[in-house]
Amino acid sequence: MSRYIEQALVPGERVVHTGQVSWWSLAGWVVPGVLLVVVGIGLVLLAVAWVKQRSTELAVTNRRVITKFGFIRRDTVEFNLQKVESLQVQQGVIGRLLGFGTIVVAGGGLPQAPVPGIRDPLAFRRAFLEAQEAALRDPLHAREPS
Repeated sequence: MSRYIEQALVPGERVVHTGQVSWWSLAGWVVPGVLLVVVGIGLVLLAVAWVKQRSTELAVTNRRVITKFGFIRRDTVEFNLQKVESLQVQQGVIGRLLGFGTIVVAGGGLPQAPVPGIRDPLAFRRAFLEAQEAALRDPLHAREPS
C-alpha cells in the first residue's frame, strides 16, 4: 500500500482498491530515456518517469476516494464516497489497447480531480461503485473496522 494513503486512514477506514500509474502512459519519458541512456540524459528521463509512477497514489476506501500527486511537492484530493457525483473514465485508442486511462472524480461543489495514466481504470471505477453502494446500503458498516 502507498505511504501517504496509509498515513491518511482514520480509525475504522480500510482500503478496498488501489490504483497505479501505468508504465505505458509514461512511454513519452521511458522510450527517449532508453534511447538516450548512452548519452546520459536518458537516465534523467528514466528517473522522471520512475518518480511520476511512484509518487502518484490513488485509492478507494470504505469512506472516500484519495488521490496524491508529487514527490517533493504534494497535492492531494480526497472525496467522501457520498459526495462523489461522478467518476469518469477517459480512454483514447492507445489507452484502450494498452489498458490505461484517465479517471476524473467530481463531486457537488468540489473541484474535479483528474488522475491521468491509471492502469486498468475500469477496475478502479468498478471498485469505487461497489464501495459507494456499500456505504449507501449500510453507512454504519462503512465506518466500522473489518
